[in-house]
Parts: sequence; C-alpha cells; structure tokens
Amino acid sequence: MSRWDELNVFFGKTNTTVTFGLNALKGRSKAAGGNDTLYAGDWDGRNARDLMRYTVGKGYHIESWELGNELCGGGVAARVAAAQYGRDVARLKRVVERVYNGTGEEPKVLAPGGFYDGAWFSEMLRVSGAGAVDGVTHHIYNLGSGKDRDLIKKMQDPGYLDQVKKTFRDVAATVRDVAPWSSLWVGESGGAYNSGGKDVSDRYVDSFWYLDQLGMSAAHGTRVYCRQALVGGNYCLLNTTTFVPNPDYYGALLWHRLMGPVVLKAATGGGGSSPYLRSYAHCSREKPGVTVLLINLSNSTAFDVAVAGGALGAAPCGGRREEYHLSPRGGDIQSQVVLLNGERLALGPGGQIPELRPAVVADGCSPLRVAPHGVAFVRFTDFKAPACA
Repeated sequence: MSRWDELNVFFGKTNTTVTFGLNALKGRSKAAGGNDTLYAGDWDGRNARDLMRYTVGKGYHIESWELGNELCGGGVAARVAAAQYGRDVARLKRVVERVYNGTGEEPKVLAPGGFYDGAWFSEMLRVSGAGAVDGVTHHIYNLGSGKDRDLIKKMQDPGYLDQVKKTFRDVAATVRDVAPWSSLWVGESGGAYNSGGKDVSDRYVDSFWYLDQLGMSAAHGTRVYCRQALVGGNYCLLNTTTFVPNPDYYGALLWHRLMGPVVLKAATGGGGSSPYLRSYAHCSREKPGVTVLLINLSNSTAFDVAVAGGALGAAPCGGRREEYHLSPRGGDIQSQVVLLNGERLALGPGGQIPELRPAVVADGCSPLRVAPHGVAFVRFTDFKAPACA
C-alpha cells in the first residue's frame, strides 16, 4: 500500500478532491459467446472493502468511489448488463455505508462512468434503487478521433459543437425522471479520444470546444466536470515532460476563479447575432456581480457586445467591469503560448502560476469587443441579478 500512501500525501499537499475508480470486473468472467465483450457474474467487492478500510484507518479523505470504467451500453473493451451492474452498485453503496459508519463522513458513490445509453442508464438506476447512486457519471468525446484531420474545423464549427446538447438534455432527463436524488457529472471529457489530437489538443484552439462545453454542461445542470487529463496524452493540461501549463490550463483556471456555481441564462440577440459568438453567464464566484464568458469562433469577425439584464430588469451599469481576454501568440490558434490582455502567460522563475490581472473598464455599460478567435471572461462587479443575491 506504499503507493497509495504516497498518492494520498500528494493529494493532501495539493488539496486535491479525489474520486477513485474501482475495478468493476473483479469476480466476473467473460460470458460465453465468442467475440462478445459481455462479462457476467456478481462483482466481488472484498478488495474494494479492504482498500476503504485501510483508507479510513489512515485518515485519508476520498470524496467519491466510482464503479468501473466504460462498461455501460455496448461498452468499450468490456461491458456489463444494466441490471447486473445496478445490483453491483447497490452492493458498493452498502459497502461504503458499513465501512464509513461512525466516521462522520460518507463518500459519494458514482456510476457508471461511461458513454450515455438511455435504456441502459435507466435500467441501471431503477435496479440499483433510490439513493444508491449519488452522482451519475457519463463520458463525452464529441470531437471523435484525435487522428481526425478535421479536428480544428470541428472546434470552430458552432453547428458541430451544438450537437452534443442532445446528450446533455437526454442525460439530464434520465436523471430527473429516474434518479432525482442524484446529481449529474461529466466524469471524463477530453474532446477527442485516443489521447486527443497531436498539435491540436494542447494548443490554444482547444479552448474553443473546452470552454464552450464547460458553459454548455453547466447550463444543462451538470454539477461536476472532469477534464481528461491533467498529465498524459495530447489533451493534457500540463506538459507531460516539463509540467508547464498548456493553454487550456489557463482557461480552466479562469473558469474556476470567476464562474460561480449559480448558472444564469445567457443569449446573444439583436441584428448582429451570430452562432459564432458563444455566451454563458454565471453569478461570480466569491465576489459580487455576474461573470460572462464570450467565445468568438470566427477567424475574421470581431464582435462588439453590450450586456443587458433582459427579463431580470437588471443592468451592469453603475459600476466597473473586469475583462480577461485570452488570445494566441501571433494570432496562431495552434500556438502553445496564450496571451492574457496581450501579455504572455508564463510561469515564474520558481514555477509559480502567473498572476491573472484583469483589464479594468470604469464604465461597465460601454460595449466590449471580442476579437476574432478571442475568448473573454468579463466580470460585471455591480450587475444586480436577483439569482446572485
């Protein structure tokens, strides 16, 4: 268990929230039937129970335990029938309750950690029973293969990016109708599968689909979104060799610091409306006001944007706004260097994350410009949205 100890020391030092995936094939055997990837039999949870007991004894904090990886529906390399998996996840819930009884904490149980299949998800949730699954986790790789030569084109195509809305709507409907006690999680998303696209997923252009999907998933009720991956593959947030942040790291950091958990409805309208301008709005995190995310997918058109309160009767006027404009060095969307308000973001001499300073505009009502291929987080400090009170 020395490796587990080392990992938990790391988790503690970095204040990491940990979800751990358990081997859901333990105790099963491949069903008869030639090339079928179906695994049958009950899950053997004794190994998982022993790991939990050790974890509790050492005082390690685990936020949630997830059963298996990509075993739902048709599976990927293996699959488990929905009813069988439902019984097994109910068993996992009982194990968690027993091991953590009297400890003052009880980690969440997550399932199934795979691609959405409506019939499979619904049956699994019904069989597992009320309260068994705390977080319904699904995976999204809507850009297809990382080897696709049209990857960059897809990332800039608003029609293509919108296609995944159906998945978000369908998963949300399943959770609402079958498991209303549960929350909705994107347990894994990296844009393009098979480690992402070389010279694409670790470049500025990747922020188009990534930040758009963060906004879209939140707008559809997603409570947790897990990016694949921190380190490893082409879609890593940190360079695998140097650990220097890739462009998406800074987009994720700005999202984390500025976009609070309360989601507001945002839309672009008027005669200048364009599908290439994506907009999302949240109550600001830990500060008053509202933060708006604007993504310009166009390579040639700049957008001048005025923000209004719409049906809320609210307006951003009366105070300043703080703007965080991201852009690629030299206008090259395949650059690994990202600029914040025109200044290069780079680690300090000791590896420190650079300070992310906004450009302050005194008149919050004045139009703001989003450059071609620009991304802007804009915090309106005095926007009095009732939902943010």
